[in-house]
Amino acid sequence: MLPPELPPLPALTRAEGELIDRYLDVVDLLGRINPAHHGDTYRGLRAAQALVAKAAELRDALTLMHQRGETELHAATLARALRVLDGERRTARVTVPPHVGS
Repeated sequence: MLPPELPPLPALTRAEGELIDRYLDVVDLLGRINPAHHGDTYRGLRAAQALVAKAAELRDALTLMHQRGETELHAATLARALRVLDGERRTARVTVPPHVGS
């Protein structure tokens, strides 16, 4: 049986698509660095090193949007795109997990 088909990605400008992609790159790296999740320091170090370049790419995507006159973020559309691209799961790795009583 085939898995359910994902909803279509909303129509985005090229700059909005770049913003979403770069944002998720940064989120993925922050999730790997998150000290509240199990992992080793080397993995966190590598993610932190890569974060510098990815943050610059995110800045560049926002700069391009601004230069093109795209001065507003259309939150509802961008949130739909994030959901289609598994953004809820990916951003959850950045938060502190709920406390489990012992």
